[in-house]
Amino acid sequence: MGAFQQTRVHRETPRGKLTFVSFCRPGDIESARFPADFGRYPRYRPILSSKQKLMETAGEPDANVVLALTSGHEIVGVAVLAYPSPEERWRRVGDRVAMEVAVIEVNRQWRSMGVAGMLMTLLLSHPLVEDRICYLVGYSWTWDLDGSNKTPMEYRTMLGTFFAGYGFKPYQTNDPNVNLRPENLFMARIGSGISQDIQMRFKRVRFNLDLHAS
Repeated sequence: MGAFQQTRVHRETPRGKLTFVSFCRPGDIESARFPADFGRYPRYRPILSSKQKLMETAGEPDANVVLALTSGHEIVGVAVLAYPSPEERWRRVGDRVAMEVAVIEVNRQWRSMGVAGMLMTLLLSHPLVEDRICYLVGYSWTWDLDGSNKTPMEYRTMLGTFFAGYGFKPYQTNDPNVNLRPENLFMARIGSGISQDIQMRFKRVRFNLDLHAS
């Protein structure tokens, strides 16, 4: 397992001071806690792992788990960059080539304070980011539409604009879950060290064309 240096950034917000920590270790996560209302709203199903799952992910090779912590050690924001599970098609792009922005979540009370931006900045401070294809899949059934007062397409536009600011671009795919609803999206950031051959393979994998290659 590669060990990467942690970064701690302190930021003042209208609700108080937050500490952002990158490359959290399992012990860092175990000693923190989620607020009781984190992600628990009607009709809102975020893709948010349990603490146990976050701890397991933090122990995986090259994974970057970033937390936003209050002075009371409450987790009010979390982001995860990790390799996809073996059964996912993106593993076929190459050995340790594609990494997923699997989670980026901010508690309702701490939104619109720059928390998501700092989470993404630290997430992409990964030393290997230019040698990886970082991708994300946005499913509308996981979005907090009530909390944002946005329609699904408005929320999609907001997400697309946010991630575009970090070098992500929308890409087409025949993934059935992505195509299930028109507002769902698939985006990726292709590192500067990714060869043309790998980029072409990424294109083939997006449409399962690699399965038919000789």
